[in-house]
Amino acid sequence: MHPTVHAKTTPDKAAYIMAATGETVTYKELDERSNQLAHLFRDAGLKTGDSIAIFMENNARYYEICWAAQRAGLYYTAIPSRLTAGEVAYIVADCGARLFFTSTALAPVGELISGNHLPKIERKFIVGGEMAGYEDFLSARAPYPTTPIADETSGVDMLYSSGTTGRPKGVRHALTGAPIDEPGALVGLAMLLYGMDNNTIYLSPAPLYHAAPLRWSMSVHRLGGTVVVMEHFDAEESLKLIQKHKISHSQWVPTMFVRMLKMPEDARKQYDVSSLKVAIHAAAPCPVPVKQQMIEWWGPVIFEYYAGSEGNGFCALNSEEWLAHKGSVGKALNAITHICDDEGNELPVGEAGTIYFESESNFEYYNDPKKTAESRHPQHPTWSTLGDIGKLDAEGYVYLTDRKAFMIISGGVNIYPQEAENLLVMHPRVADVAVIGVPNEDFGEEVKAVVQPVNWSDVGPEFEAELLEYCRSQLSAIKCPRSVDFEEELPRHPTGKLYKRLIRDRYWGNRDSKIV
Repeated sequence: MHPTVHAKTTPDKAAYIMAATGETVTYKELDERSNQLAHLFRDAGLKTGDSIAIFMENNARYYEICWAAQRAGLYYTAIPSRLTAGEVAYIVADCGARLFFTSTALAPVGELISGNHLPKIERKFIVGGEMAGYEDFLSARAPYPTTPIADETSGVDMLYSSGTTGRPKGVRHALTGAPIDEPGALVGLAMLLYGMDNNTIYLSPAPLYHAAPLRWSMSVHRLGGTVVVMEHFDAEESLKLIQKHKISHSQWVPTMFVRMLKMPEDARKQYDVSSLKVAIHAAAPCPVPVKQQMIEWWGPVIFEYYAGSEGNGFCALNSEEWLAHKGSVGKALNAITHICDDEGNELPVGEAGTIYFESESNFEYYNDPKKTAESRHPQHPTWSTLGDIGKLDAEGYVYLTDRKAFMIISGGVNIYPQEAENLLVMHPRVADVAVIGVPNEDFGEEVKAVVQPVNWSDVGPEFEAELLEYCRSQLSAIKCPRSVDFEEELPRHPTGKLYKRLIRDRYWGNRDSKIV
């Protein structure tokens, strides 16, 4: 299964549609354009196992570049579009990219990335216009044939972790040498768990540089379905697109659910979402009330999974399972789950500790053997962790407690802030929230909430007192913030991931602390 197959059987079918512009790229066009780029890669001297880097917003050329790299046996690294020039340069150098692709939408950053920043880049390409030092993407591609290269073999993405501590780390999987149409495990999951096939119409509301939207939407391409790509997420626009395109499958993060639920009820319920068969969410724990409301609104079409770019474990559950195990992220389907204390000892059912997956996954953090080693269990080399804290119930369902790096230690007590965050975000006058540990002379750290209000006019001592009381009425005092600060907008990744590190850095400064 591969777009090249569908280019022969359904050449005029839409492989993807750009939501805002309506630009449609057929399977025939995707196949021909990716073939041309594969020829360009070979002409540029790239061979199997070499790397390219893509630094773009969601646009119509994104998949063409990725599929070209996939059929040329390359590693392709998608770089978040909100990074600074220095951060981009670090990833480009670390992944060993030889070619670099960007767009005029990111021209200010692209201009900062001079030859000095990218010393190992041999050629740079710009999509959507001109920029000094860059080749025009379309002009560079145009001379090459639309037929396949002679030595096609499967390439794969090489994506970078968010970097909660230190620099981001690339997750690199060994190339298999397989033919380009070998389906892979994710396609199997797409069919088995979510019923995806050639009739799937998949809404992708998140940036394509993120692992989930990139991999799942490319799996839809393998199956011959159609992807509707949002350039930017907007709550009401998402509902319009579901109705307009009769979306059957979609993927979200909890923040997107919150945004849609906070629309006026008459506004959100005017849209027909009955075409939805599967709405997947992942990437962050979903507050129980939020998920409950989404199931009540959309029906039992809400599916959840827990996994990482590392591919060491995959937990999943459907709506019915979740209603029987509220708060769970599912059971591991391809691994055995172990919960361990800091010494690596396995913990009993119901006790929280580090989540390890026992599997044959052979991922590594590129150029970081120390981080790779730290991800493995001290006694069991086939057990690996993403660094998350959680617990198991008696039936083997996994419940996430928090990221280990975000744990607050106050007076020797371990506090996991996710509970307070899940509660506070449900307050009707709260748009977003981060609960963090801040310096305290007596206890080392104390709990603070940083809140983005729905209306800035609410900000003041009375609103702070209201939020503190709201939290204390439902959680033990030790888990609740001792104070609230307000910000007009919290720093979130477009996928919904909260950049807690950026918030905490403002409070910790240069202090020597385990909290990064």
